[in-house]
Amino acid sequence: MAHKKGAGSTRNGRGSNAQHRGVKVYAGTTVRAGNILVRQVGSTLHAGKNVGTGKDFTLFSLIDGIVRYEWRSNTQRKVSVYPAGSPLVAIA
Repeated sequence: MAHKKGAGSTRNGRGSNAQHRGVKVYAGTTVRAGNILVRQVGSTLHAGKNVGTGKDFTLFSLIDGIVRYEWRSNTQRKVSVYPAGSPLVAIA
């Protein structure tokens, strides 16, 4: 019987899975309620109208509508979702 393990296998295979962060849906895109809009670390983008925030700062749509990225203040951005017939959607 061998007293050594096969070469190369014992130090591999312990990497963590990728987290797939970033913007998932861009402005002007139609979304359904519950769709993930942004996966992020911390609140880089904030939740606007009809957008919820998960415990890991994931932003998701609360209604069916069209995505719009807006300024919340001079330095902060927000993501909002407006119903398809809303006049605010045409300004985007």
